[in-house]
Amino acid sequence: MSKVNHLHTPGSEHFDVLIVGAGISGIGAAHHLLEKCPGKSFVLLENKASFGGTWRQHTYPGVRSDSDLYTFGYGFKPWSGKPVAEADAILDYLEETIEDDGVDRHIRYQHQVLSASWCSTEQLWLIEARRLDSGEVAHYTANFLWMCQGYYRHEKGHTPQWPGMDDFQGRIVHPQTWPADLDYQGKRVVVIGSGATAATLLPNMADDCEHITMLQRSPTYFWTGENRNELADRLRSLGVEETIVHDIVRRDVLKTAEALQEAAAQHPEAVKQELFKVIRDYLGEDFDMSHFSPSYRPWQQRIAYVPDGDLFEAIKSGKVSVVTDHIDRFTDKGVLTRSGELLEADIIVTATGFDICVMGDIAFDVDGEPVDFANTFTYHGFMNSGVPNMATMFGYLRTSWTMRVDLLADLVCRLLNHMAANGATSVTPSLLASEQNMERLPWIKADDFNPGYLQRSLHLMPKQGSQAPWTFCNDYYLERDSLPALDLDEPHLVYTSAAHEAVANAG
Repeated sequence: MSKVNHLHTPGSEHFDVLIVGAGISGIGAAHHLLEKCPGKSFVLLENKASFGGTWRQHTYPGVRSDSDLYTFGYGFKPWSGKPVAEADAILDYLEETIEDDGVDRHIRYQHQVLSASWCSTEQLWLIEARRLDSGEVAHYTANFLWMCQGYYRHEKGHTPQWPGMDDFQGRIVHPQTWPADLDYQGKRVVVIGSGATAATLLPNMADDCEHITMLQRSPTYFWTGENRNELADRLRSLGVEETIVHDIVRRDVLKTAEALQEAAAQHPEAVKQELFKVIRDYLGEDFDMSHFSPSYRPWQQRIAYVPDGDLFEAIKSGKVSVVTDHIDRFTDKGVLTRSGELLEADIIVTATGFDICVMGDIAFDVDGEPVDFANTFTYHGFMNSGVPNMATMFGYLRTSWTMRVDLLADLVCRLLNHMAANGATSVTPSLLASEQNMERLPWIKADDFNPGYLQRSLHLMPKQGSQAPWTFCNDYYLERDSLPALDLDEPHLVYTSAAHEAVANAG
């Protein structure tokens, strides 16, 4: 227990719960704590100068959600804007949530968490955080640690290294760190990538560029429609209260998405043809649909939503073109594809995803022993074997991320109240003796969900076991019933009290 002495560092502050991150997960967690655990003291440590996480980090043209806000928004706070919203509208929504709950007085901005150390003797976490405004290190102790920091590195995005990148005479940028001074007026732009970010950039830059090309190694499935919810509009026209509108529309969106996911699994070819039909309605029967024909089945990766068909309108106008090919190398003038086509560019945008980081790249230890989360088993996708008093938020990969935030926040608050009612000071997910040699499976199976950012980082992530509770379900339609019914006295949850630890250490 090499860090026990630090638990009594002069000037350290103590809280019942310490939340890492003030993005959509952390703000949601704070709301649930205030509502369901009103006696608990808590603090949110956020390394940015303001709240919002992803929606504060990304500033590229047109940045918007790739989920509808009736489900990406919280269940407890109605959304009344467009279903697909730009970052500014989402930040306004989060700011309103913070103001409604008074969460702002609990947030410490520009606090980068460096380490988290659990001490079984004290039954506490020690957290060290660097104040980015002053460089000072602040110390906190907490009974419970709630990780809401997100799952990718904010300081830089994922950019593959291609031959010849140093030869390119123009500018290479990643959307995650969009330069404020980037001038693309009248420029030739190549966007490498085919996901939601590329689909957002292309129509939002097209009018200002000389020409913009989407260069993709493999296509993505897209869906489109008007950026409005007809049911919501109808209910509002009837004078239905906004909270009721939100609840009804949220249920309707989830029901429709459930039907689509089931259809994609059972009748993938029929779903594929329906997706293609919508695109042909914009681009015509003569358009080469190989540019929108992925090799995987629908929903094996997210289906990117294109509001109001803006990407397809930009392609139809001739301002945007699509090239499906592999990159051979960069040249001084642009990108040379394997087929021999030179895509000349003044600016190259690498919309190639992000790098996953596990637990915010924070150094964890339990009683002085470093924690390698890749060697832990996930407990229902929100706790880790052998790690006491810590929960982590990881949302859904098909259904909106925040649907799981709400479910997990309810569960964590129920766990905290259960511990208090039973005099427990810690809870640790623990394998039974019969499970010690259990098979280690990846966090997500490739045949279930296979985007590149996950596949290249699976070796860093916690493992699933071959049986519950050591699994990450990733299915809202199952977890909406199973998580609220989870038995908190089941044998995999090992509870301890401070008094018990004192006796054990005295012995």
